[in-house]
Amino acid sequence: MKNKYVEIYHNLVKDIQKGEYAAGGTLPSEHELCARFETSRETIRKALNLLSQNGYIQKVRGKGSVVLDRDKFEFPVSGLTSFKELSDRLGQSFQTHVHELTLVKEAKVCRQLNCQEGSYLWKVVRSREIGGERIILDKDYLRQDLVPDLTKDIAQTSLYHYIENELGLDISFAKKEIVVEPVTVEDEEFLDLNGHNQVVVIRSYVYLGDTTAFQFTESRHRPDKFQFVDFARRTKV
Repeated sequence: MKNKYVEIYHNLVKDIQKGEYAAGGTLPSEHELCARFETSRETIRKALNLLSQNGYIQKVRGKGSVVLDRDKFEFPVSGLTSFKELSDRLGQSFQTHVHELTLVKEAKVCRQLNCQEGSYLWKVVRSREIGGERIILDKDYLRQDLVPDLTKDIAQTSLYHYIENELGLDISFAKKEIVVEPVTVEDEEFLDLNGHNQVVVIRSYVYLGDTTAFQFTESRHRPDKFQFVDFARRTKV
C-alpha cells in the first residue's frame, strides 16, 4: 500500500499537469490541503517536499508553494549530450531538418581546431523540431581529416552515434560559452521564433579523449523553451 503522502503527491501532479494550478501561481495553503485530503500537516509537507524535489513547485517565503513552468526543457550545460540523446531522455518526439551539408574552408574555425591551413571542414546546419515547433538551430563544423564521410541520413539521426560507433572515436569533453544574442536572418528562416527577438547561443569546442579538437558547434535556442541547468559542488579550500 502506498504511503498517504505519495498518493497526495500524485494527485497534485495530475492537477498541475491538467492546468488546474498554472505556472507562476501557488498551490492551496497547507491548512487547505490538510482539509482536502483529510490528513495531517506533516503528511502534506512530505508531499510538498516531493513535489519540490521533482521540479513541480518551489517553496517561497511569504508566498507558499509556487508552481514551476514544466513546459521548458532542461538542457544540461555541463554535459556533452547529443540532441537525440536529450530527446530520448525527455521522452519527446522530435524531428531534425538538415538545411546544409557541405565541405568548406573556414580559416578562423580551422585555427581554433588546430587544422592545417587550407583544410576542409564539414559544415552541417540543422534545425530541431519538438512538438511541431523548430526551436533549436545547430551549426556544426567538423574536421574532415577525422570524420572523412558524412551523409544527410547520418546528420538527421545522430552525428555522435556515428562518430563513436562507426568511426570508433572517443568524444571526451567540451569548452562552452553561453550568451544571449539578437536573432539573425538565418534564425528567422529556420526557427519558429514566435515573436522572440533574442536567442540563447551555446558555442562549444569539442575534444576527443587524446585532447584533439575536432568539432565546433553553435547551437541557437528559442529562449522560452529551455532552462539551462548545471550541477556544481563546492570545493573547500
